[in-house]
Amino acid sequence: MLDIAWTELALVAGLILIVVGPKDLPKVLRTLAHYVRKVRRLAGEFQRGVDDMIREAELDDVKKQVDSVGRTNWNRELDKHIDPTGEVERGLRDDLKEAKKPVSLSDDGGAAKPKDGAAPKGDDGWEQAPAKVSRADDGAQAGDDTGADGGQGAKP
Repeated sequence: MLDIAWTELALVAGLILIVVGPKDLPKVLRTLAHYVRKVRRLAGEFQRGVDDMIREAELDDVKKQVDSVGRTNWNRELDKHIDPTGEVERGLRDDLKEAKKPVSLSDDGGAAKPKDGAAPKGDDGWEQAPAKVSRADDGAQAGDDTGADGGQGAKP
């Protein structure tokens, strides 16, 4: 900051004591301290203003970067890195078209009839699960484990 040695400060203090005198020295020092505080306060406000301008400039740069990222088409970027030739996409589209083609299960255009003893097939060609047998047929209400015999019979 200022390159003042202790000897120079002592010389200045002696000159002020001689010029101002010992009687008015405290008043002069208070006034000097008051002005030093004002200068420090102004310097602090100036520094904060400069810091705010720098921060706003940096924020503007960051905002521009964020806006440029927001305008990026991420699907195109991913496609460019994952499948640059488009070969995988074409293969998947062809497989999807092949899977969507209707499949005939019998010559007459309808669903194939199950053989004797085979489980019936649903609309999708898979076997259907057999229907559950309900115990409600014996007169008990649903959720009642006692059955028609009042819970005295054998359990399944």
